[in-house]
Amino acid sequence: MKHSHILPLVFCIFFSTFFLSIQARHHSHTKQKHSHSHKSYETSPPPSQNYSTPSNILDVRTFGAIGDGISDDTESFKMAWDTACESELPHNIILVPQGFSFIIHSTIFTGPCQGDLVFKVDGTVMPPDGPDSWPKNNSKHQWLVFYRINGMSLEGSGLINGRGQKWWDLPCKPHKGPNGTTLEGPCDSPIAIRFFMSSNLTMHGLRIENSPQFNVRFDGCENVHIESIFIKAPKDSPNTDGIHIENTNDVKIYNSLISNGDDCVSIGSGCYDVDIKNITCGPGHGISIGSLGNHNSRACVSNITVRDSVIKFTDNGVRIKTWQGGSGSVSGVTFNNIHMESVRNPIIIDQFYCLTKDCTNKTSAVTVSNILYTNIKGTYDIRSPPMQFACSDSVPCTNLTLSDIELLPSQGDIVHDPFCWNAYGDLQTLTIPPVFCLIEGTPRFVLENDISHC
Repeated sequence: MKHSHILPLVFCIFFSTFFLSIQARHHSHTKQKHSHSHKSYETSPPPSQNYSTPSNILDVRTFGAIGDGISDDTESFKMAWDTACESELPHNIILVPQGFSFIIHSTIFTGPCQGDLVFKVDGTVMPPDGPDSWPKNNSKHQWLVFYRINGMSLEGSGLINGRGQKWWDLPCKPHKGPNGTTLEGPCDSPIAIRFFMSSNLTMHGLRIENSPQFNVRFDGCENVHIESIFIKAPKDSPNTDGIHIENTNDVKIYNSLISNGDDCVSIGSGCYDVDIKNITCGPGHGISIGSLGNHNSRACVSNITVRDSVIKFTDNGVRIKTWQGGSGSVSGVTFNNIHMESVRNPIIIDQFYCLTKDCTNKTSAVTVSNILYTNIKGTYDIRSPPMQFACSDSVPCTNLTLSDIELLPSQGDIVHDPFCWNAYGDLQTLTIPPVFCLIEGTPRFVLENDISHC
């Protein structure tokens, strides 16, 4: 395909920024006790497409798509994409019309494209129904992939239906085998929508349901704006994270509803400058940073804000989870103005994250520092303490700050004590329940080691 007519200077800026994000750019944080230097955000609507300028509207039916919910329309969608991508008009719109259901097999839509592109889904888009219907030569790791795109909006009033039930029922999935066991065997399941090495992306207005695995994933991306989307999967559907980001920066996720069987939003290594606002999350596993540091890896996450959101009927509220043996840091994180409703672990740092019973203590860990919790209120599921700060034996959590926390049991009158382990921080206000277990001051480990850089 032809390359976009972009000035060489812009290419240099973009690629230098991208590769720095992949390598988890070094970030400096002030060492002063309990200082929280965070980027401020202003909520703004997603970039609107200016359809008044010359546009190329490409209905997939004009390329042969049937839309009867039975026929394979993959080639028609690829032809529409190639035509839009190569068009020299500044705006190109691929239209998936309302009232039709289109079957698309695993496909990679590749850029860069000549101009901005809108993928407008007003109808229904579906994959083949389950692993037995999946062509053997097609990847079972992903379904719809957008690769090396600069300037694209995925939007519309339609539905992306991942048809995940038969994938969730594979015996290898958690508790799907006989008597609630997990069996060995083929277990690959496709991510519904994946953006890879792309920039200036918008998602707006879509419904995404029943993904076989992650609903939406961004890898190595920059400048992502997600607005007013609806993601839904059953609460027992395995690994159906709503939105996952990895090595991605400058992310805004606003005004969306997510209910699924895993994290509503999960933030992986190499992410920074992320703002999450007005999300309704649940059921599911809450909003998570991590897991980080698996297989002794290095992980860097910084400048994350979660605010003005509701988390309800989830296993966790706001969570930071790391494996033992990793390195790197999580720093500059703010959780502000969040309402919890019957959440099992409303506030949790878990540096002993493990999916099996044979994980052992290790002497290294991802450092967790400069974390601010403010105005977090609501109710918690009494099966777990309302606040848990389980920090590494060898690398303590530092500069944890709590303000205006009020968490009451969803049942009964007994308020459970918070749990702390090797956690240093302070209280700016009284909390409910009271937190007496945080250690004041700065640990010797921090004084003797420079942990401010990643």
